[in-house]
Amino acid sequence: MDWNDFLTGLALYLVLEGILPFLSPEGWRRSMSLIAGLPARQLRIFGLASMLAGVVLLAFVRSGT
Repeated sequence: MDWNDFLTGLALYLVLEGILPFLSPEGWRRSMSLIAGLPARQLRIFGLASMLAGVVLLAFVRSGT
């Protein structure tokens, strides 16, 4: 992996993160307040599931090259 791959991934992440607040600011605000009210354990489980999904997707994409 080189810096170009890392920066490409970071740029894509920022684009995806910006879609919801751009399209529906009020819906995004409601979602964030609901997420902020979740217990720490649920947030950790959600974070772990997201990381695992990302690793699996990355491995799948990288195995094709």
